[in-house]
Amino acid sequence: MPAKSKIQDEQEAIRWIEEGRPYSWIVDQYKKKYDIETSPSLWASFRSRRGLKRRTARNTELIPWTVKEEHWFAYPLAMLRIEARLREGFELREVDAKRHASWKKFLEDENAVVYYDPDTEEGFFYVPREAGDVDIVRQPEEATRRL
Repeated sequence: MPAKSKIQDEQEAIRWIEEGRPYSWIVDQYKKKYDIETSPSLWASFRSRRGLKRRTARNTELIPWTVKEEHWFAYPLAMLRIEARLREGFELREVDAKRHASWKKFLEDENAVVYYDPDTEEGFFYVPREAGDVDIVRQPEEATRRL
């Protein structure tokens, strides 16, 4: 017999997830309301099993590289993540929308694209757009990103 689910009210859980409540908030609520210990991964799994919209955008066209840990917080990568969120229909915080608009204008004004070289200290660079560049990143010969 399968173990009893910790989730007491599925409709409530779905509502919270659809409202965009952080998993940490849901974990705290469950402890307060039901005295049940849960984890963020339990809620992520629940969201996935119910076919609810992902919280993160995944776009291998915009981020086709496996990015080294030391480059995870680079500004160009942050902007590419915001672009991916936009393309997938996520709402942006006002501050992110403003930063992103400014960044996109920079790319346009400079006629530049984002290039990633994992073997450098900086990692990300802006390079002049070339005829083969069809988006805002310079596509590598072969995508290295693992999903």
